[in-house]
Amino acid sequence: MRRCGASKGSLDSLDGKNLCGRREPLKGKKALQIVRAWASEASVVGGQVRGEEKSNEITAIPELLKTLNLTGCIVTIDAIGWQKNIVANMISG
Repeated sequence: MRRCGASKGSLDSLDGKNLCGRREPLKGKKALQIVRAWASEASVVGGQVRGEEKSNEITAIPELLKTLNLTGCIVTIDAIGWQKNIVANMISG
């Protein structure tokens, strides 16, 4: 999925969420982890990716970036996303 018609300079936020209602500790199931891209100007989710069960946002963010065209957009991300490979991926597009 590629987001179409993003205006240059539009604000996009990448953020991870835990869906706590999906957690079943007695069965050894952790909360479902997703990372989503929020397009502020359009007020829509531009894409989202499910994280692996035994992982975190660091592995899910590159998968989400593969599905998005963020050329010319301003991207915000919390501290966990500022890994060298993730930033390089955002810059190279």
